[in-house]
This record gives sequence, C-alpha cells and structure tokens, in this order.
Amino acid sequence: MQSIKEIYKIGKGPSSSHTIGVQNGAKYIKNKYPNASKIECYFYGSISLTGKGHLSDVAVYEILPQAKIYFTKETLERHPNGIRFVIDDKYEEIIYSVGGGDIEIGDNSLVKEEIYKENSFEEIKNYCLSHNISLIEYIYQNEKDLKEYLLDVYKVMMKSIERGLEQKGELPGTLHVKRKANDLLHGSFNIMRDNSSLVSAYAYAVAEENASGGIVATAPTCGSSGVIPSILKYLKDTYLFEESKLLDSLAIAGLIGNIIKQNASLSGAMLGCQAEIGSATAMASAMVAFLFDMDMNQIEYAAESSIEHQLGLTCDPIGGYVQIPCIERNAVAALRAIDCAKLAYYISDSRKISLDMIIKTMKETGLDLSKSYKETSLAGMASLKIGD
Repeated sequence: MQSIKEIYKIGKGPSSSHTIGVQNGAKYIKNKYPNASKIECYFYGSISLTGKGHLSDVAVYEILPQAKIYFTKETLERHPNGIRFVIDDKYEEIIYSVGGGDIEIGDNSLVKEEIYKENSFEEIKNYCLSHNISLIEYIYQNEKDLKEYLLDVYKVMMKSIERGLEQKGELPGTLHVKRKANDLLHGSFNIMRDNSSLVSAYAYAVAEENASGGIVATAPTCGSSGVIPSILKYLKDTYLFEESKLLDSLAIAGLIGNIIKQNASLSGAMLGCQAEIGSATAMASAMVAFLFDMDMNQIEYAAESSIEHQLGLTCDPIGGYVQIPCIERNAVAALRAIDCAKLAYYISDSRKISLDMIIKTMKETGLDLSKSYKETSLAGMASLKIGD
C-alpha cells in the first residue's frame, strides 16, 4: 500500500476526482508539454456528465487557460472518470481520475512508492500481533515523518470548519441551497442545541466550504471531507484530547482508508457514494475507537459496521453539484461514525464479519450498481428538478 499521505490531500473542492484529480491531469499536461499552443480537452463519462457542477472545466482553465474543453456523451472503457487531451494536433494523452485526487496516465498508474508490505487489515493485524506492537506503532514504523504531514492536514481541517461557520447566504450554483452551518451552531436551532447539532454544524461547515470550491482536506474525498474534521473538533473541545493523540487518530483513520483504497475504491463514479461517505464513516469510526483506547478488534468492528450499513449507497448529486444530498450526508455520517464506535465498544467480541470481508462486499456491490446511480446525474435523486 502507498503512504497514508495519499489519503489526505489538500486542495480546492468540490470534488477530489472531478476537481483535484482533473487539475492534477492538467498539471501533468502542462509539465510534459510546456510550450503547447493548442490544447483540446475532452471529458468522458462521469466527469462529462457532472463536470459543470463539479467545476471540472474551471480546474483545467486554471492550469491550461488556452485549453478548449468538450463535454462528450461517451465513456471510456477503463474508468468512468476519463479525460483525453490533444496537444497541438499531434500528441494525445488519456488520463483517468481514479478517486481521491489520484490519476493514472494511459494504461499505467503514476509510479508511487509502496510504503506498506501488508495489504489487508488481517495481514496488518497478524503482523502487529506477531511483533507485539499496536496499530499506531505499526504506522509510524512504516512512515516516520507522517505526523508532521498530518499536522498540516489537521490545521486545514480546523480552518475549513472555522471559515464554514462564519459564512451565510446561498451556495454557488442554480440550486439556491442555503448555508446551514451557522444556523446549526447559533441560529434557529439553538433551542435544540446538543452534541449532535454541534457535530452536524461542523460537518456542514466543511461540506459547504467544499461545495463552494474552498480549500479542504480530502478524507478520503472532497465530497466526504466534512466527516472526520467535525468529529475531531467536537471530541477535542469536549474531551480535551491532546493534539498529538488527535494526529495519531488521523493516522489510524488514514490506515483504514488506505486498506479500502487498496482493495476496493474511493471513487463515487466507480462504486457509488458507499466508496466516499461509506469509507469516510469507517475511517472516522475507527478514529473514534482509537481515541477512546479501544483495542484492535474494536477498531476493526467500528470500521466494518460503518461500511456494512451503507452498502449500495448511491452517488446521485442533483445537478452535478456536491450539495444535495452530499452536504447532509456528511453530518449524518459523522453521527453514525460515533454510534458505530460506541457499538463496537460493547459487542465487538461477538462479530462474525471482518473488515476485509465487508470491503470486498462493498466493491462487489458497487460494481453491480447501475452506472446511472454512480455520479452521472442520470437517475435517483439527481433526476429531481430543483432550482433554476
């Protein structure tokens, strides 16, 4: 498996695949063809169908202002997130945005160093038990410089909450969605204010920042970027966890995300929203379990149950915007992550299903989903007529 750093990327929303990944593809073209005078960019599949709402065209223009962009009605065979660049009428590059901001060029993925020899939770658990080390010791044994990177990620997460809570008005786009984070914290919901409304306010804050094209940290994607930060801030403020332990918990969450990425996918266009919100919930629940000193089996159960009860979750954003149902799902997922961790504390010793088993099931389920329900705006909630 690759570095946990690849799970947490810092960049502009609203989509890791359709914005950050697309922009990474444009950067690749700019670096390889610095003197190009004419560039044609063709979007395929999910990127073409939801690209306007995801600001995919804006992401390209920021790097390649001379590009001419075409939204096609076709899908490339290898992956639903495809981009074809034609440079100076002579050269062609096909790039796939495969989830979480990662890209692959043609038939080959960009070479990234494999940090971890183990590729499943079972392999990691067996290694830890045989070497008498904990999960966090295992992570830092493989990535000695990870904590410094996670500090930057943590700061971005807290900043995105801060900015989101300050904003009022509507989100950009034709849906006329009202920002709700500030109200959840201070406004009309104050009479009902409790722990769940605080977590929800923080999740909304980040998700609304993401939907506005603000700077967020993928966790593991932009569309699910509000889940982990909301829980971190709530637990930090409520239980006064030290920053060092909060960073360790981010590492644990990242390890779970890494296992999912290795054995399934983090791409909504590939496996539906279960790959985004489902993965984020699993990561966050494992993070909570770690913070409260639960053992390895409890951490695994927290992550597993989080995915198990979101199998088949569709990715059907209305109008291609990462707003409905995406923002609300971040808040719901954050609360679910906490509940799954609580459940794991009590009944993990009686579980029958492993994390690896449910990740395999998630992949099989996602591949069986109709493409109409995988970030294409062709069916489900995306077919509802809202806004202009």
